[in-house]
Amino acid sequence: MDNLANDTRDLKLDDNNVPIGPAPPPAGADLSTMFPGLPAGYKVNTGMTLEETIADLNKHPLFMTELDDAEENEELAALQSLAYDGTPLENGLNFKEQGNECFKAKKWADAKEFYGKGVQILQAEEFRRSKGIKKKVQKQQEVAMRSEEEQKAFEEREKKRLAENDGSGVVKEDEKTATKEEYEEVEDDPEETQKERTLLEQLYVNRAACHLELKNYRSCTLDCAAALRLNPKNVKAFYRSAKALLAVNKIVESDDACARGLEIDSSNAALQQLAKEIIAKNETVTAHKKAEEKRAADARRKEVLLKAALEARNIKMRSTGKPPDMEDAHVQLVPDPLDPQSSLSVPTMLLYPADYESDFIKAFNETESLEQHFGYVFPLPWDRENKYTANNVECYVETVSGGLAKVGKKVSLLKVLSSGNVEIVDDLLKIFVVPKGKAEGWVKDWKEKKLGRK
Repeated sequence: MDNLANDTRDLKLDDNNVPIGPAPPPAGADLSTMFPGLPAGYKVNTGMTLEETIADLNKHPLFMTELDDAEENEELAALQSLAYDGTPLENGLNFKEQGNECFKAKKWADAKEFYGKGVQILQAEEFRRSKGIKKKVQKQQEVAMRSEEEQKAFEEREKKRLAENDGSGVVKEDEKTATKEEYEEVEDDPEETQKERTLLEQLYVNRAACHLELKNYRSCTLDCAAALRLNPKNVKAFYRSAKALLAVNKIVESDDACARGLEIDSSNAALQQLAKEIIAKNETVTAHKKAEEKRAADARRKEVLLKAALEARNIKMRSTGKPPDMEDAHVQLVPDPLDPQSSLSVPTMLLYPADYESDFIKAFNETESLEQHFGYVFPLPWDRENKYTANNVECYVETVSGGLAKVGKKVSLLKVLSSGNVEIVDDLLKIFVVPKGKAEGWVKDWKEKKLGRK
């Protein structure tokens, strides 16, 4: 089987992506002859491709190459249940008791495993009954006559027989004689069947409790659902399902599960407390949602008001898609961004190109002038020659066309920006500050560089 799977993976293709060698069988063809190792009575499903057939075979315990924890395999569960002595009910009770001991010791993972083994055994019984297969019990006289070696050989033979059974209850021809001699079919005892189902229900809710402690919330809800299928009035299943759903903020679903539990037992203290927690969580989530909605609405309103303010002032803004890192600094209305009467504030960079230095003004108000800011910016700590004073510098901004415009030091920022010849790029206005003695030469160099780039 493994060789066949490898062959399908390693098919070689020519340069035109066409398989080299014999063509694969068409869909619907009988592939039984290609699988001589199939157990007797196993018929390959027709209408399937080769890969689909291999995948189907991999679900059968005898041909499995790997286990998928996410997929329940009832045939495998039935085979694994043979590994334990005693009746399914006895084994299930044993695993439940071991799980309870671990749970008391807060060994949640270990308890989960023990409960899971009990579930596996009793699930196999449920599967058998769902297929209409009668219970087979060993004839007591046959068991008594076997030696230890014969008993081991018998058990191995039975494991193999179950693995080769396709799940339909049909037994291989060469096993019928041995089965008739060593087994007898009996009807299920209704009382024992009910005890098994009750125990399976308990194992599900106990494992759900472990999942809850381990924060396996989805697995918890799945086990609770399985328990409720066996007993729709299991209050613990409703409680644990509601707890798991609340943990993942599924408020509506959690509330529904809690309410269903209270319908069955309105005096249940745990459910009553959980109902209060659901109400509190709902209020918190609702308040948070409203706050988020308000923030989003305020952000949209700020954007609309800022756009209207810029248009009213004839101020141009442009984005390059690569804004500088200015933390929370940006063009905005102050003091209240939601008040149309607020004034405009613009982050501004003062550049000193003659000395390759700069200063950053986080909020340059539209009513202020450069002279007001020079009052605290000057003297510059690195200007040992005292070249930079309010009376000894010239200021420029780059125009929309790429030229330079001189800025008066006593002129308001609004007047500079509303001329229509200057733009704010990436929420930042750049102003060049040059000592008067170097201004003419710097402007000339600027123009030459601009012409060179053209």
